[in-house]
Amino acid sequence: MREIVFDTETTGLDPKKGDRMVEIGCVEMIDRMPSGATFHAYYNPERDMPAEAEAVHGLSAQFLSDKPLFADGAQKLLDFLGDAPLVAHNASFDFGFLNGELNLCGRDPVDMGRMVDTVIMARRKFPGAKVSLDALCTRFGVDRSHRVKHGALLDAELLAQVYLELTGGRQIGLELAAQDAAETSQRAEVIQRPTQRVIRPARPHSASDEELSRHRAFLEKITKPIWAG
Repeated sequence: MREIVFDTETTGLDPKKGDRMVEIGCVEMIDRMPSGATFHAYYNPERDMPAEAEAVHGLSAQFLSDKPLFADGAQKLLDFLGDAPLVAHNASFDFGFLNGELNLCGRDPVDMGRMVDTVIMARRKFPGAKVSLDALCTRFGVDRSHRVKHGALLDAELLAQVYLELTGGRQIGLELAAQDAAETSQRAEVIQRPTQRVIRPARPHSASDEELSRHRAFLEKITKPIWAG
């Protein structure tokens, strides 16, 4: 099964109020494991960058000024996404900006039915616990030491590892590997175990003269034995 884990960086919190997407990072997963294929792009938002947003991701208006418009690279992104389920952390936020950009350039929105939200998954699995990406990385032992600021591709790569843990992928893989190894070892033991037949001498089945004599003496003590012939 093919899935895409993705993350976005933006100029703010609400595309309906004029905020724009400035970065997207995508990681392809095949059967819940990263395939190595990724997609990453920066976009010129055609507006200023609020200081609060720049403090989060470090992307300035000057840095983004020579980057392509979303409309110019939309098809490459859509080709990478294909029709796969789309996994994101607080997915309604990322879907909102992705579909907002698609709307601005006259393209159809991505079906919300493709959305997989790891925040919802984490809240169900760990009720009452913190479910930020940082908190889940800590819980699952995912190394985020290189994450100084938010970055769409880096965060998508971290989320891919968290998603794997949330779906039990790594544990299932380890259990199957251990089971396969045990079964292989047992088969090898059966194959290699030497088999030797111990041939015993035939047991005598006929009564000896002494046994027959003792039997006759026993019968003489019984009144009218039914088996005497």
